[in-house]
This record gives sequence, C-alpha cells and structure tokens, in this order.
Amino acid sequence: MNRHKLANAIQTVLLIGGMSLLLSVTAELLFGGNILPWVFWMTVLSLILTVKISPGLVLRMYRARPIDESEAKELYDIVRELSKRAGLPSVPHLYIVHTPIMNAFTVGSRYQSAIAVTDGLLKNLTLRELTGVLAHEVGHLHNNDMQVMAVADAVGRLTASLSMAGQILLFINLPIVLSGQAGISWTGILLLIFAPTVSSLLQLAISRVREFDADLEAARLTGDPKGLASALAKMEQYERNLLKQILLPGLNNPSPSLLRTHPPTEERIRRLMEMEQEEQAARALEYPDRPGHFPNIQFSEHSPKNRMFGLGYWY
Repeated sequence: MNRHKLANAIQTVLLIGGMSLLLSVTAELLFGGNILPWVFWMTVLSLILTVKISPGLVLRMYRARPIDESEAKELYDIVRELSKRAGLPSVPHLYIVHTPIMNAFTVGSRYQSAIAVTDGLLKNLTLRELTGVLAHEVGHLHNNDMQVMAVADAVGRLTASLSMAGQILLFINLPIVLSGQAGISWTGILLLIFAPTVSSLLQLAISRVREFDADLEAARLTGDPKGLASALAKMEQYERNLLKQILLPGLNNPSPSLLRTHPPTEERIRRLMEMEQEEQAARALEYPDRPGHFPNIQFSEHSPKNRMFGLGYWY
C-alpha cells in the first residue's frame, strides 16, 4: 500500500509541476519573463476564489437534500467511524440526490464537508459496499484532493485565458506575422494553440491519480478492500447497461483513457484485490497492528434493499 501511495504522490507532484511549467512558458511567450510574478499571484487569487465556493452552492446545483441522522443512523455511524479513523476534524454531512444513476461525490474541505449519494447507489449496493464507497469519499477529504484539484483547475483556467489572449493578438497581427516582419517562433504559436488541451489532459491525469489514492485510503480505513472492489464492479456494470439503453448495443465503447476523470475500473479493482491479498497475508501472520492498519468495520448483515426510512430513501 505504501508503495502505491508513494508512486501516486510522485505522479501528482510531477503533473502539477508540468501544468505550472506549461503556464509559465505560455505567459513568457506572450509577455516576457517579467509577467511570471503576476501569473503566480493570479493563480493564488484564482485558488482562493475557488476554495471560497460554498459546498452548499454545489449541492443545490445537484438538488441534493440533507439526510437526517435519525433517518439513516447506520450510515452516519459508518461515516463517523471513518472520519475518526481518517483524523478529520469534523464529520461530513450526508446528502441524497434523487437519480437512478449510481454515484457519490464529496464537496468542501476537511473542516466543512458533505458527501452526497444517489438513490441508485443506495438501492443497489449492500451496506458493506456502501461502506467502501463512503470510505473512498472520506479518503478524498483526508488527502485534501479538493484543494489539489482546485490548484490544477486554477492553473488550467489561467493557461486557457493566456492562450486565448495570445491567439487574439496573433489574429490581429496576422498580416505582420505572415510577412515575416515579426520575429515569432512557429513553435511558440503552436504552443499557444495547444497549451489548453495539454493542460486539460494533465488535469485529467491528476484526477485519475487522486482516485487511485482515495481507493488506497478507503482500503486502509475499512480494512476491507474487497468491499469497495465489489461496489466498483456493480457501478461499472450499471454504467455499461445504461450506455446500452441510450446508445444501443455495440456503441458503448469506453472513452480513451486520456479523456477519463477516473482510472479504468478494472485497474482499480485489480489494485484493491492486491491489497486484499496483502490483508489476508498480514492476518495469517497475526500481525494486525502494523502502521496504517485498522480492523474491519463491523455492521449488521441485513439486506439494504429490504429497508427504507423516513422520506422513502433506501439504505
């Protein structure tokens, strides 16, 4: 697990560095080296404005409604235990989004956060699988992934803005450029044009790495990698069936890996099952107290599909 976590951290640093380098080169092409301090402070300002966006605003966009603890005590008990294990200063609030799509997402920071789950997720997953999904979302909070992605988003937006400004200036001065009177490198022109695309691809790559890290954290928090792996398999199967209904059989080819915000499900499941084998080996050696390990979360064995609470939500 530590090996995977170190590799993910190194990849994230390299990808953020690549995006920052691309932004710096784009800015220098347009305005020279003196602009770099301004670009730095613009990035900081963009990051502050992004972080200040209220989690409630995002939840309202999805029409998410809060779940009262009295209506889903088991879910809150699980989230409370996961938050304690992750060392979060506060327990995330739970919300529900009325849609048959199987999904969950997290908004906010370690200090003020919310986890939203969908009707489809609650209806189709067992409590063990839900525990894995909730642990994945708590893992995002533990790893400060929202802040990491906010930095990537701010750098990406500034790169796109500078590229657009450069292209407008290039269009205005196109006659001078074509006549050869302006000393502009065609390599620089191509960079201005394709910088936003490259930056977006790097941002997507960061997102995929952070998903791997959240999976690792979920396995650590629950002591049950197989629970999350089972949930991922169900969600992947549902997504494929939904695509068949919408696009007809044969047209549900997966999008290229470069254009995905999440890693391939098969790869995520493979890594989780590797960790499951590590857990079994550790238990066989009677060495459960190794650093970073927690015992399995205990929950009742009832079928979630056979129970409903207050407002008609399933859990």
